[in-house]
Amino acid sequence: MKRFGFLAVSLAAILAVPSARGTAWARGGDDDEAEAGAVTAPSASGATVGKPAKARSKKRGKGKLVVGRVVPESELRKEALPRPSGNLKLVSVNFGDEPVDVNIYNEDGSYNIEALHKVDHMLRCKRTNDEKPIEPRLVAILSHIYDHFGGKPLEVVSGYRNQQKETSFHYKGAASDIRISGVAPKKIVTFANSLDTGGMGIGIYPKSLFVHVDVRPLPSYRWIDNSRANPDAREKQPPRTWRGKKLRS
Repeated sequence: MKRFGFLAVSLAAILAVPSARGTAWARGGDDDEAEAGAVTAPSASGATVGKPAKARSKKRGKGKLVVGRVVPESELRKEALPRPSGNLKLVSVNFGDEPVDVNIYNEDGSYNIEALHKVDHMLRCKRTNDEKPIEPRLVAILSHIYDHFGGKPLEVVSGYRNQQKETSFHYKGAASDIRISGVAPKKIVTFANSLDTGGMGIGIYPKSLFVHVDVRPLPSYRWIDNSRANPDAREKQPPRTWRGKKLRS
């Protein structure tokens, strides 16, 4: 796993802007609803930035409404994020017997590579058991969330997915679906919104009771998905080239 390229980047840069690795990513979000309303326009400097957009909705099957919107710059956090404590406790709904309790930083403020590897392993694909390096900026955001809610473990519903839909931020190792016992998803969304300096996707799934958090290129995006989770959807299945003996649904 190629971790050491990240160590040359300052923590402030990692927390304030999208990862350099993200510049090659496709515009859009984790699911179709996060791509539908992604309106972009070139800025004076030539960079692609988000334009304010009205909420857009689309049907995903009979009676299943999804609403999303691009986040205007005026709603983003103005100040750079401080460094979180680095503490992070994760439990997985898929690998419940493998909790993770780490600090993602060394004493000098650099990333602890062993801790990041443990997070990678926790957020591995539940169907194929494959791992991918998880974006450190996402891990830092998860630590912020952990700090804010009093050190309650984050329950990971989905992390990396080795799937057919390669535009998903889950496939890119840049997204996580989480919930916290005793905390309403809306409260998680409200706090996650306050962390967005630009380049985040945040979605709430009221029927499934989890929150999607990702890091991405600009613009930031928000959505509500009132459909029920479908872990067996075709786009979430492993690539056709993958050959496994057993899949987990």
